[in-house]
Amino acid sequence: MIRISPSTVARCIAKVLVAIAVVTAAPAEAREGRAGGKLMLTNGVTTIEGSSGGGISTWALIAGNETVDGIGGSAHVSIILLPDYRWESHGAAIGVHDRLELSYARQNLDTRDVGQKLGIGRGYTLNQDVFGAKLRIAGDAVYGSPYLPQIAIGAQYKHNLDAPIIAAVGGHHASGTDIYVAATKLLLRQSILLGTTLRYTKANQNGLLGFGGDRGANRTVQVEGTLGYQISRQLVVGGEYRSKPDNLGFAKENDWKTAYAAYAINKNLTATAAYVDLGSIATAERQRGGFLSLQTAF
Repeated sequence: MIRISPSTVARCIAKVLVAIAVVTAAPAEAREGRAGGKLMLTNGVTTIEGSSGGGISTWALIAGNETVDGIGGSAHVSIILLPDYRWESHGAAIGVHDRLELSYARQNLDTRDVGQKLGIGRGYTLNQDVFGAKLRIAGDAVYGSPYLPQIAIGAQYKHNLDAPIIAAVGGHHASGTDIYVAATKLLLRQSILLGTTLRYTKANQNGLLGFGGDRGANRTVQVEGTLGYQISRQLVVGGEYRSKPDNLGFAKENDWKTAYAAYAINKNLTATAAYVDLGSIATAERQRGGFLSLQTAF
């Protein structure tokens, strides 16, 4: 049997997405790249994995303020404060012709007192790199038919930097690749934002506890959803839901839920605040707290 590593799969997927984007997005004649043409908030905010979307769910939107004629990008810093953990993320994304998105995020999970209970040391920090590629294949989130959402496909290669810990908690692999398809639509007349994503994954707690385990070794289809209301051009409020695998016998994993507010301070700076309910994480129950994120885009 031929075995192909997840990193090889991720690189191949990224190359395919780039090739498709060149074919589908490149104009017949060379265009001068221009940025800054999107309506406020229609590039989304940065997710926990570095892609454009909401706080916990990936949307079909492309990062950056660019239109089909330009190249844009974004950078973010995010934090989640929970009763027993502190989660941080920082990273950047590039948007090409509002068609292709390439992203990177570093995730850090401070285990605080839970680390001592698990035998890995108080305050031990789990670290993970997430490399993403997303391609818009149909529709437009803002314009066009209200019945055709913007649709995108994507992949995220996640590389956990704590392989010995992953093995100790029962994770089968320290790296893995998520594949997803997302659909997003902003109904301007009603000021309503709708979105759903199907994710094919075997990540434990987003990959911070590895991939696969004694209760499940294979990828499963998980659902992400968002519903938002645009109060003004600068403010959107709403909620998100994300179902999760439950692969590790020692630690139950629950679905995630949030209530969020995203405010565009100006066209280049967006602040997001949310109440999050992440359920049980590595034996610590009722992990509910606050999410804060600051994103700059051009």
